[in-house]
Amino acid sequence: MNFLIVGLGNIGEEYLETRHNVGFKIVDALAGQNKASFALDRLAHYASYKTRGKNVHIIKPTTYMNLSGKAIRFWMQELKIPAPQMLVILDDLALPFGILRMKAKGSDGGHNGLKDIDATLGNNNYPRMRFGIGNAFQKGTQVNYVLGKWSVEEMKELHTKIDLACEATNSFMFEGLERAMNKYNT
Repeated sequence: MNFLIVGLGNIGEEYLETRHNVGFKIVDALAGQNKASFALDRLAHYASYKTRGKNVHIIKPTTYMNLSGKAIRFWMQELKIPAPQMLVILDDLALPFGILRMKAKGSDGGHNGLKDIDATLGNNNYPRMRFGIGNAFQKGTQVNYVLGKWSVEEMKELHTKIDLACEATNSFMFEGLERAMNKYNT
């Protein structure tokens, strides 16, 4: 069985350690745990590995967050992967730091990456995992917060929270979405 794991983020040094790029950080960790390395390919950095009878394909779109749908559609078609076997991993302001929320489908919740994916695919029927980045910002400073670096306190726990997100991703692939949701939606 084939899976497509998508980490959302923005390319470029200035975005590297920002909250908005947690999707990239999670798939980087997943690839690292499985000794897979990324190479620049069509519309994305791409890595793949085999584990326990599964072919796992990982992408980090190079289209910037707000145009993620184009890369996802290309790789879904290229690899012939149906939506239920894809997991999109992204940041979420509405969740406290490090809290995970997996769903089979849903609204974009104001997330521009999901808005573009929904528009490009023509629906919102695909699994996603939201990683909470909290909302500790003053009114009018949301963009600076999302595109800002992790706080010192967050950095102390980030590695552990990312490992948990990798566990949840593995659970999605090996146990199915329902079980993963029951285990990791806190």
